Amino acid sequence: MNERDYDVVVVGSGAGGGTVAQALAPMVADGLRVALFEKGPRLRDDEFTGREIEMASALYEDGGGFLTADGTLTLALGSAYGGSTVVYTGTSLTAPERVIRGWGVPGLDHADVVARSRRYADENNVHLLPDDEINDNNRLFVEGCRGAGYAAEQFPINVKGCLGSSLCNLGCPNAAKQGTNRVQLPRAEALGVEVVTRAEVLRVEERALVVRVHDEPQGAKGLPSEWAPGDYRVRARIVVLAAGAVGTPALLLRSALPGLPARVGEGFTCHPAHILVAEHAREITNDVGHPKSYYLDRAEDEGFILETCMYFPFTTAKNLVGFGEAHSRFMNAFRRLQMILVLACDHATPGNRVAIDRDGRAVVHYRFTPDVVRSLVRATRASARIFFAAGAVRVHAPSADPPCLEVSDAARIDERVSERHFLPGRTSVSAAHPMGGCGMGRDAGDSVTDAWGRVHGLPWLRIADASLFPDSLEINPYLSIMALADRVAEAVRAEATR
Repeated sequence: MNERDYDVVVVGSGAGGGTVAQALAPMVADGLRVALFEKGPRLRDDEFTGREIEMASALYEDGGGFLTADGTLTLALGSAYGGSTVVYTGTSLTAPERVIRGWGVPGLDHADVVARSRRYADENNVHLLPDDEINDNNRLFVEGCRGAGYAAEQFPINVKGCLGSSLCNLGCPNAAKQGTNRVQLPRAEALGVEVVTRAEVLRVEERALVVRVHDEPQGAKGLPSEWAPGDYRVRARIVVLAAGAVGTPALLLRSALPGLPARVGEGFTCHPAHILVAEHAREITNDVGHPKSYYLDRAEDEGFILETCMYFPFTTAKNLVGFGEAHSRFMNAFRRLQMILVLACDHATPGNRVAIDRDGRAVVHYRFTPDVVRSLVRATRASARIFFAAGAVRVHAPSADPPCLEVSDAARIDERVSERHFLPGRTSVSAAHPMGGCGMGRDAGDSVTDAWGRVHGLPWLRIADASLFPDSLEINPYLSIMALADRVAEAVRAEATR
């Protein structure tokens, strides 16, 4: 086995790992060695084609369809240089004060999280799009919210030179989205941090990683790894794990480190979501322009968030309930479709957790609680009202049977859309906000790490990703992940330079 030595190693290159790498990079000039390992490939700019099928397999774990153990929920997990920041829509919100307070983590202050989030928002060019760049799909959401008695809010997003391709979830083909692949990682590498792609971390040992570097598969997108293919033992004084809320707990569980807190894998949440579509009588601009410019926050009052969205034909088709003529009618109306993504604010629940199978691969156990089903149904009812208020003639509602609501149903939405029609496995549900699994807290009895990401009982081991969240964040998480990762990096800097 090849041997390497570093002062600090980081696993994962997304919002957490990219942030840590950049924050530690100035230490390289002082003689410290820092390396980051990313399982996915590094794509050239011309390989971001925006083609749905080829980009899904190139940028996502399991092509974007990582299934939970019972097959009722798919998770979208980015796997590339930049992690999930390559495939999200750039929406950039700061954590609600009530959520951070509710977590009750000693030493974690909301004002500190906000201050750090704002610094990364500035760094990543977060701003509101001007009115002339808002497409019909988003305008209709605002108008529909107003007509239904709600007040939509605009998402700040992190783009620079956006051309409105609407392909954010397939990796921006115009290099406009400011993920870690565009901002933090290049800066870290310029200062001397070594980034190794196609590098799968098999396990964590005492102050060391066992890494397998893979060859480039024939015909696959992406550059070859920076290291020769093979197995490596990489020793380091400090190890930082940022492989995501599924990857980090699974890596720890298969490593079976002596003294590892028993709660690793517990507390998994993900904002389960599904896509609702509505048909208008005229064509609208939906698949050009930024896809996600507005949202409606009902998390505190009703346990859900609504977000504008525009998904691609394959993704849309698989999210529509049913088959045959009714399904075909919606798909044939693609250029007249308005879309809303409904997200339930789930909470950490016993049994919903990350585990591993006999081969050490991640397995996510997730059951929809009655509260989650209730939130999804409330969200669907609210969305149907918004669609009809915006002028839609027909709404596809998975929690209705049959799932098509006509204008004549507008007065009886509560009757048509019901929890009794939500059938796991029949209703397509997905999630792109995996959280928890290595939650922060007071001690090993209630958590995995302290407020600075240090694993209880293993002071050389740190966590710096969304697995730190003790419970659901109830908003889009990437800025909060960066803020927590920045705290981890601050603590690592202090320790590494002693």
